[in-house]
Amino acid sequence: MDGGLLEPSLYSIKAIAILDNDGNRLIAKYYDDTFQTTKEQKTFEKNLFNKTHRANAEIIMFEGLTCVYRSNVDLFFYVIGSSMENELILANVLNVFYDSISQILRKNVEKRALLDNMDAVFLAADELCDGGIVMETDSSSVVQKVAVKNDDIPLGEQTMSQITSKYTQQVSAVTDRVLQSAKDQIKWSLLK
Repeated sequence: MDGGLLEPSLYSIKAIAILDNDGNRLIAKYYDDTFQTTKEQKTFEKNLFNKTHRANAEIIMFEGLTCVYRSNVDLFFYVIGSSMENELILANVLNVFYDSISQILRKNVEKRALLDNMDAVFLAADELCDGGIVMETDSSSVVQKVAVKNDDIPLGEQTMSQITSKYTQQVSAVTDRVLQSAKDQIKWSLLK
Protein backbone atom coordinates (compact mmCIF):
# COMPACT_ATOMS: atom_id res chain seq x y z
CA MET A 1 0.00 0.00 0.00
CA ASP A 2 1.32 3.45 -0.92
CA GLY A 3 1.92 5.64 2.13
CA GLY A 4 1.47 8.82 0.04
CA LEU A 5 -2.26 8.28 -0.51
CA LEU A 6 -4.59 9.98 1.92
CA GLU A 7 -7.72 8.36 3.22
CA PRO A 8 -10.99 10.08 2.25
CA SER A 9 -12.31 12.37 4.94
CA LEU A 10 -15.52 14.19 5.73
CA TYR A 11 -13.42 17.19 6.75
CA SER A 12 -13.22 18.68 3.27
CA ILE A 13 -13.43 22.40 4.05
CA LYS A 14 -10.53 24.24 5.67
CA ALA A 15 -12.07 27.72 5.52
CA ILE A 16 -14.90 29.86 4.20
CA ALA A 17 -14.34 33.59 3.77
CA ILE A 18 -15.93 36.71 2.35
CA LEU A 19 -13.64 39.65 1.65
CA ASP A 20 -14.50 43.15 0.46
CA ASN A 21 -13.05 44.70 -2.67
CA ASP A 22 -10.02 45.93 -0.69
CA GLY A 23 -9.21 42.43 0.56
CA ASN A 24 -10.43 43.09 4.09
CA ARG A 25 -12.17 40.31 5.99
CA LEU A 26 -15.92 40.55 6.40
CA ILE A 27 -16.48 36.93 7.37
CA ALA A 28 -13.98 34.14 7.85
CA LYS A 29 -14.43 30.74 9.44
CA TYR A 30 -11.42 28.45 9.71
CA TYR A 31 -12.06 24.81 10.51
CA ASP A 32 -8.56 23.49 11.22
CA ASP A 33 -5.23 24.70 12.54
CA THR A 34 -3.55 25.42 9.18
CA PHE A 35 -3.51 29.09 10.19
CA GLN A 36 -3.41 29.14 13.96
CA THR A 37 -3.48 32.87 14.68
CA THR A 38 -5.69 35.65 13.42
CA LYS A 39 -2.59 37.39 12.10
CA GLU A 40 -1.68 34.34 9.97
CA GLN A 41 -5.27 34.09 8.74
CA LYS A 42 -5.42 37.74 7.72
CA THR A 43 -2.04 37.54 6.00
CA PHE A 44 -3.23 34.50 4.05
CA GLU A 45 -6.50 36.26 3.13
CA LYS A 46 -4.66 39.39 1.95
CA ASN A 47 -2.24 37.33 -0.17
CA LEU A 48 -5.09 35.24 -1.58
CA PHE A 49 -7.06 38.37 -2.46
CA ASN A 50 -4.01 39.94 -4.14
CA LYS A 51 -3.60 36.79 -6.23
CA THR A 52 -7.29 36.44 -7.21
CA HIS A 53 -8.95 39.86 -7.37
CA ARG A 54 -7.94 40.49 -10.98
CA ALA A 55 -8.06 36.91 -12.24
CA ASN A 56 -10.91 35.52 -14.31
CA ALA A 57 -10.47 31.96 -13.03
CA GLU A 58 -12.62 30.27 -10.42
CA ILE A 59 -10.00 28.03 -8.84
CA ILE A 60 -6.42 28.44 -7.73
CA MET A 61 -3.78 26.38 -5.96
CA PHE A 62 -2.36 28.77 -3.39
CA GLU A 63 0.10 28.08 -0.56
CA GLY A 64 -0.58 24.35 -0.85
CA LEU A 65 -4.36 24.77 -0.68
CA THR A 66 -7.13 24.49 -3.24
CA CYS A 67 -9.14 27.70 -3.29
CA VAL A 68 -12.35 28.25 -5.24
CA TYR A 69 -13.70 31.76 -5.42
CA ARG A 70 -16.31 34.01 -6.89
CA SER A 71 -16.77 37.76 -6.94
CA ASN A 72 -19.86 39.91 -7.11
CA VAL A 73 -19.99 43.72 -7.08
CA ASP A 74 -17.73 44.48 -4.09
CA LEU A 75 -17.53 41.04 -2.43
CA PHE A 76 -15.23 38.05 -2.92
CA PHE A 77 -16.41 34.62 -1.74
CA TYR A 78 -13.82 31.92 -1.01
CA VAL A 79 -14.01 28.25 -0.07
CA ILE A 80 -10.69 26.65 0.78
CA GLY A 81 -9.74 22.97 0.99
CA SER A 82 -6.60 20.88 1.06
CA SER A 83 -4.47 20.40 -2.03
CA MET A 84 -5.92 16.90 -2.41
CA GLU A 85 -9.57 18.01 -2.13
CA ASN A 86 -11.96 17.53 -5.02
CA GLU A 87 -12.48 20.89 -6.71
CA LEU A 88 -16.07 19.99 -7.64
CA ILE A 89 -17.00 19.54 -3.99
CA LEU A 90 -15.43 22.88 -3.10
CA ALA A 91 -17.14 24.58 -6.06
CA ASN A 92 -20.49 23.12 -5.01
CA VAL A 93 -20.04 24.40 -1.45
CA LEU A 94 -19.14 27.82 -2.85
CA ASN A 95 -22.23 27.87 -5.08
CA VAL A 96 -24.54 26.82 -2.22
CA PHE A 97 -22.99 29.46 0.05
CA TYR A 98 -23.28 32.20 -2.57
CA ASP A 99 -26.85 31.23 -3.54
CA SER A 100 -27.88 31.15 0.13
CA ILE A 101 -26.42 34.61 0.72
CA SER A 102 -28.11 35.84 -2.46
CA GLN A 103 -31.49 34.59 -1.22
CA ILE A 104 -30.96 36.00 2.27
CA LEU A 105 -29.99 39.39 0.80
CA ARG A 106 -32.86 39.22 -1.70
CA LYS A 107 -30.48 39.17 -4.70
CA ASN A 108 -28.76 42.36 -3.47
CA VAL A 109 -25.33 40.78 -2.92
CA GLU A 110 -23.16 43.73 -1.94
CA LYS A 111 -21.15 44.80 1.09
CA ARG A 112 -23.72 47.11 2.68
CA ALA A 113 -26.54 44.55 2.48
CA LEU A 114 -24.21 41.86 3.81
CA LEU A 115 -23.20 44.00 6.80
CA ASP A 116 -26.88 44.74 7.53
CA ASN A 117 -27.63 40.99 7.60
CA MET A 118 -24.43 39.70 9.16
CA ASP A 119 -26.24 37.49 11.69
CA ALA A 120 -28.11 35.60 8.98
CA VAL A 121 -24.93 35.25 6.90
CA PHE A 122 -23.05 33.71 9.85
CA LEU A 123 -25.98 31.34 10.46
CA ALA A 124 -25.92 30.33 6.78
CA ALA A 125 -22.20 29.54 7.01
CA ASP A 126 -22.86 27.48 10.15
CA GLU A 127 -25.71 25.58 8.50
CA LEU A 128 -23.58 24.90 5.43
CA CYS A 129 -20.44 23.66 7.15
CA ASP A 130 -19.77 22.39 10.66
CA GLY A 131 -16.17 21.93 11.71
CA GLY A 132 -15.09 21.45 8.10
CA ILE A 133 -17.79 18.89 7.30
CA VAL A 134 -20.29 19.87 4.60
CA MET A 135 -23.73 19.65 6.22
CA GLU A 136 -26.00 20.95 3.47
CA THR A 137 -25.89 20.97 -0.33
CA ASP A 138 -29.11 22.86 -1.06
CA SER A 139 -29.25 26.64 -0.74
CA SER A 140 -33.04 26.66 -0.18
CA SER A 141 -32.61 24.37 2.83
CA VAL A 142 -29.89 26.61 4.24
CA VAL A 143 -32.10 29.70 3.84
CA GLN A 144 -35.08 27.89 5.35
CA LYS A 145 -33.01 26.88 8.38
CA VAL A 146 -31.74 30.42 8.79
CA ALA A 147 -35.41 31.51 8.63
CA VAL A 148 -35.24 35.18 7.72
CA LYS A 149 -38.37 36.67 9.24
CA ASN A 150 -40.92 38.63 7.20
CA ASP A 151 -40.92 41.39 9.83
CA ASP A 152 -37.44 42.36 8.68
CA ILE A 153 -38.57 42.84 5.07
CA PRO A 154 -39.37 46.44 4.16
CA LEU A 155 -43.05 46.97 3.33
CA GLY A 156 -42.29 47.79 -0.31
CA GLU A 157 -40.59 44.40 -0.79
CA GLN A 158 -43.34 42.28 0.81
CA THR A 159 -45.88 40.39 -1.26
CA MET A 160 -49.58 41.11 -0.86
CA SER A 161 -50.13 37.79 0.93
CA GLN A 162 -47.37 38.62 3.44
CA ILE A 163 -48.95 42.03 4.14
CA THR A 164 -52.45 40.50 4.42
CA SER A 165 -51.21 37.75 6.73
CA LYS A 166 -49.42 40.25 8.99
CA TYR A 167 -52.49 42.52 9.07
CA THR A 168 -54.80 39.57 9.85
CA GLN A 169 -52.55 38.51 12.74
CA GLN A 170 -52.58 42.04 14.17
CA VAL A 171 -56.38 42.32 13.86
CA SER A 172 -56.78 38.90 15.47
CA ALA A 173 -54.57 39.91 18.41
CA VAL A 174 -56.53 43.14 18.96
CA THR A 175 -59.85 41.28 18.69
CA ASP A 176 -58.69 38.72 21.26
CA ARG A 177 -57.73 41.49 23.69
CA VAL A 178 -61.06 43.30 23.20
CA LEU A 179 -63.04 40.09 23.75
CA GLN A 180 -61.02 39.22 26.87
CA SER A 181 -61.61 42.73 28.22
CA ALA A 182 -65.36 42.44 27.57
CA LYS A 183 -65.49 39.04 29.32
CA ASP A 184 -63.65 40.47 32.31
CA GLN A 185 -66.06 43.43 32.53
CA ILE A 186 -69.13 41.14 32.32
CA LYS A 187 -67.64 38.81 34.95
CA TRP A 188 -66.95 41.72 37.35
CA SER A 189 -70.40 43.22 36.77
CA LEU A 190 -72.07 39.88 37.60
CA LEU A 191 -69.95 39.41 40.73
CA LYS A 192 -70.97 42.85 42.14
